[in-house]
Parts: sequence; structure tokens; C-alpha cells
Amino acid sequence: MITTDLAPGSPCWLDLGAPDVPAAAAFYGAVLGWEFQPMGEEAGAEGGMFRKDGRTVAGLGALTEQGARSAWMIYYTVTDADATTRAVEAAGGTVRVPPRDLGEWGRMAQYSDPLGGQFAVWQPGKQAGFELADAPGSLSWTELHTSDARATREFYGAVFDWQFSDMPMPDGSGTYTLITPAGLPEERMQGGFLQVSTEALALADGKPYWHPVFGVDDCDAAVARVTENGGRVQMGPADSEGVGRLAVCLDPSNADFVVLRPTGS
Repeated sequence: MITTDLAPGSPCWLDLGAPDVPAAAAFYGAVLGWEFQPMGEEAGAEGGMFRKDGRTVAGLGALTEQGARSAWMIYYTVTDADATTRAVEAAGGTVRVPPRDLGEWGRMAQYSDPLGGQFAVWQPGKQAGFELADAPGSLSWTELHTSDARATREFYGAVFDWQFSDMPMPDGSGTYTLITPAGLPEERMQGGFLQVSTEALALADGKPYWHPVFGVDDCDAAVARVTENGGRVQMGPADSEGVGRLAVCLDPSNADFVVLRPTGS
């Protein structure tokens, strides 16, 4: 489970780069019940924060990188962003945004793994990360679709010292690798990765990509809100044994995410 006890190597933040910030704010407000708190002078055109029940859950900003697709970026807690940058480079990754301070709030950096999957890190200062997790309307899991599971395991193991455990996919189609932060018990599993075909990575032009899984009270109702507000459904809703009822969705700008009503909730 993902918690707000943000141990090193655990997800601590996520933000969305969108071509139309007000439209994205309206979509996720309708689908997940988020309130958008704009920052900047142009009525939130530059970005801001999403809040759920008064607690910060994610960020939203204008997509400015030339040729980039709209996508969610997941950040992981680190104690030293500069040391993590050296570890990324030593393991064959690429530095997209070198470590930099964001005032008193903390220090961040963004990377690509050797296969092209993008992720980020956060060295907390005054701000540790999101204030709500593993609850309806917040991040409950992270997942990477990759073209090479072995290379993925080696890279992220070297960078974050994650603990891994494998389980067969329910349909027998392959192996799903579960991720737990270093030194924490299995109850703190935070995500997983799955090797898929290049064709299945078409959304990111054949490169691996991370996507967030958001908890919801009712998966089918959430999917209805997705389609009613201009999004699309790639898969589901469907029941996954031991996991819950889920659907893979795209927002109106094709940023991917999953909605999940966990088993037993």
C-alpha cells in the first residue's frame, strides 16, 4: 500500500503535464472529485494543485516540452537527489532535468531509465509530498509497462534498492513483478511492472511508461464519468482476482491512468 509515511524509494508525488490546464482540471475534478487550486496570475493557466477532501493529492502544469505527450509523472522520495542522479547515470539512465531546488519546499530531478521510461525524484524540504494516499480519489498503486523486465529490475534495483517479488499473471500471460521499498515489509508494496510487447507500448511510441492507479468507490461509475467528460477507456471495467475492479483510461489529452475499487473496500 502507498502511504503518506514517505520512506526513501516510495512514491511521494505525481503531476500531470497537460496541453490545456483548465480543461484537465475540469476533467479530473469531474472524474475523481478533485478541487483545483491554481497558482499563478492567469486563472490557473500555468498550473496548480489538486486537492481531495482538503488534502493535496497531485499537481498539474502546462505541457511545455516540445514533442512530449501529455502524461503523469511519478516522483519517488530520496534522501539525496545528487547521489540518486549519479546512481541513475551509473546504471545507464539519462538525466532529463538535473537536480534543482524548488525554494524551501525541496529538491527534484527527472530521469529516463535505459529503455526510455520516465520518472522523477523528490528530496523533501518543507514539503514531503502528497497528503492523501491509498484512499478514494488518491494514488493507490504505480505500474510500469516495459519492454524488458530483467533490465528494468536491474536498473531500478540499482537506483532505489527496491525489493522485488514475482507472481504469475492470472491469465497465464506472463509474470508481474511487485515492488516494495528497501527495508519495508510486503504490506508496503507500492507498485509493479510487467513486460509487454512493443505494440502494447504504442501510447509512448514504443517506450516503457509508468502510470498511476487511483482509488475509487465505484469503478463503473468512475468509468462513466471518464467517458461523459471526453475521456476514453482502453480496458475494462473488469474484475481482477485479489486486486479489485479496475479500468485503464485515457483523459481527453491521452494521458493514461487506472481507476481501481480495491477488493474488500
